[in-house]
Amino acid sequence: MQRAAAPSRVYYADNAPPPPEPPVRGRLWRVLGGLSVVLSVALVAGSLTAYGFWRRLDGQIDREHVEGRLGENRPPKLNSSLNILLMGSDSRAGENARYGEEAGQRSDTTILLHISPGGESAIGISFPRDSMVQMPPCKRKNGTTVPAQFGMINAAFSNGGPACTWRTIESLTKIHIDHYVEVDFAGFKRVVDALGGVEICVPRRIDDPKAELHLRAGRQVVHGDQALGYVRTRYVLGDGSDLDRIKRQQAFMASVVKKATDKGMLTDPGRTYDFLSAATKSIKADDRLTLSVMQKLAGSLRGMSAGKVRFVTVPVQAYPQDKNRVQFDQALAEPLFKAVREDNKLPDPAPATPVPAQNAVQPVPPEQVRVGVFNASGETGLAQRTADQLGERGYRVVKVGSSKKKYSRTMILYGAGAERQAARLAIAVPGHPPRPWRSARPGYVYLVIGNDGARLRGLKAAVPKLAGEIRADRDICART
Repeated sequence: MQRAAAPSRVYYADNAPPPPEPPVRGRLWRVLGGLSVVLSVALVAGSLTAYGFWRRLDGQIDREHVEGRLGENRPPKLNSSLNILLMGSDSRAGENARYGEEAGQRSDTTILLHISPGGESAIGISFPRDSMVQMPPCKRKNGTTVPAQFGMINAAFSNGGPACTWRTIESLTKIHIDHYVEVDFAGFKRVVDALGGVEICVPRRIDDPKAELHLRAGRQVVHGDQALGYVRTRYVLGDGSDLDRIKRQQAFMASVVKKATDKGMLTDPGRTYDFLSAATKSIKADDRLTLSVMQKLAGSLRGMSAGKVRFVTVPVQAYPQDKNRVQFDQALAEPLFKAVREDNKLPDPAPATPVPAQNAVQPVPPEQVRVGVFNASGETGLAQRTADQLGERGYRVVKVGSSKKKYSRTMILYGAGAERQAARLAIAVPGHPPRPWRSARPGYVYLVIGNDGARLRGLKAAVPKLAGEIRADRDICART
């Protein structure tokens, strides 16, 4: 007789059942039209789908090939979420010369925008520019290499441009980044003006000639130069720290998202086009952020509301060698990064579990359930991560594998004598009523994960709440 596995251990039996291939009716997925642009100040989805419209917008984006400069040992792509690195450049070239002379350019703002599978929610993670981090070696456009070094995180941009910042963030978080978007000062102003201005709230009257910033106290709408001065000023608002400025920038971006997702704007084709045209003229992106990718992104984001978008800052602590610098608080930062890496949450909520009848099958304890977990969704690593979660709950995972066929719906199947075991698994993975399968091995249960996922009861893949986080639907004058 086999011994029950320890709660966190996963077994792989040599005689475990093969991936099941039962006849299942597939489901056709409708491709939703829409549009979206993601940049350092906005995330928006609309309903215009004309190909010519997309082509005009696509042709306005300045693109750069960076793939060959991201290194070979990149984090794997674990799910269908989308991670976009948003960078605000402090370049003084061209239209930006009026903001003073400064050699080179740095990432004035660095945000990792994470969009959950299916566009269910989004979170922007800010990386303080004063963070002291280990940066990997980076290749420049001219082929030369900048050696690995320890320093402020925003130096990565000056070392090797967006590709170096991209590689640095991946090395620090182990999160696979899909694309990058960069915007400079002039581009930022164009986008804000195209929105018709953005609402802010300041605690007192502000007069800062250096930042060209003059604001009255309270709620108000800012445009162009005033908006730029508001997000950049460091000493006339707050305590002068970069962390305090980040909170102000996040509040501003939350207001932008709220404005950009406003129904009045999205139902006005003229306003929508003006905004998107200004945005695409203002950004630089990687060459893999193609027209088809943007259209696919638009479809997944259709219906995104401000309440589903939030902004957080990577948890940091004082850097002992310099009071003006900070370092990541790994004990708090790693759970944040892990949640983003393993976000398998899908757009459709799990159906409510029906109340069992009086003669319902009585489930056995988890340690008596021998289960094979098979990936039929095509999403890399989903079966293993689900198996690990089941193992942590005491289930005896005897096999992890992939199904040759792909299915739209997740199934719980069981062999002869395993009805009670299947009933227990259905409690852990609600919304998928168990059913017998004649070809199943007696005593075994099969979890076949389809496109609708396998969300375990009580386990939420959502990024944990952090102190000071800002939701995009908040009152702009509310304290954070």
